Amino acid sequence: MSSPAPAAPDATPGNTPAATRKKRNLQDIRASKRSGEKMVYMSVPDYTSARWAEMAGVDVAVVGDSLAMIAHGHSSTIPATMDMMVMHAASVRRGAPNTFTLGCMPYQSYHSVDLALRNATRFMQDGGTDAVKPQGGKSQAHVLKALVDAGIPTASHIGMTPHTVAVFGGFRIQGRTAETAMKILEDAFAIQDAGCFMLEFEAVPAKMATVISQQLEIPTIGIGAGVGTDGQILLCHDLLGVFTDFKPKFTKRFANLTEVAVQGITQYISEVKSGSFPDDDHSYGVDDAEYEKFLMLVDKRRHV
Repeated sequence: MSSPAPAAPDATPGNTPAATRKKRNLQDIRASKRSGEKMVYMSVPDYTSARWAEMAGVDVAVVGDSLAMIAHGHSSTIPATMDMMVMHAASVRRGAPNTFTLGCMPYQSYHSVDLALRNATRFMQDGGTDAVKPQGGKSQAHVLKALVDAGIPTASHIGMTPHTVAVFGGFRIQGRTAETAMKILEDAFAIQDAGCFMLEFEAVPAKMATVISQQLEIPTIGIGAGVGTDGQILLCHDLLGVFTDFKPKFTKRFANLTEVAVQGITQYISEVKSGSFPDDDHSYGVDDAEYEKFLMLVDKRRHV
């Protein structure tokens, strides 16, 4: 028997039904820079976490290629493929139909203009995202501009870029010196000049990220870049304590769902072993007359 379809998320903060919440758009995101509103982004890998994001009122749901690690068990984001990302994006869209969704383009999916256009189109058409996000600044400016010129809302990602982690020699903070911070600033201007609507800083010293953000007209989102950016992003599975293989310095645990889950599973195991589950409250009943008739039929069969 198939399970009934899940109900729509009940509400967002302020008792606004999720089904009627106003979906953020590019104009809202751009305007946040001028208004000073802090935008909240959250990386979500699947339908359920997308539902949580929409119920809570997250501004932008990000389908990050970090899902290669948290959903597929890889040691980095490099193994993420377009097929993988599009599948997850579609599930996120179903879970958060009224939330602006940003798809992160995986490793080597945008190394040429033609490839970037083809894969970004897949994200938008098959994955249902509202925008896409490659990684890179000046070196990728021609690709970013081509995407924007093709009518594809585009953001980018600089600082510590996971796709070039091998070049960095690991996950290392970027922009600690004046010279390297200037490089990040030039990358940021290149992203803005290409027409991108937003950029993300990762693992950049807070003071450096604040100054760079102040030079720009487009909003900045930070992860490990301090409070001076125009918004923040964390991984859902990090901030809720779902993914526990490691914890980056910039991640704050707002809950510990793994601890709760393991406790629940342990109790389930205990009750199954003892025979106390399932009890009558968790079992289906049957009419007594039908049960007696069934026993008679079974007995009759045994004696045929």
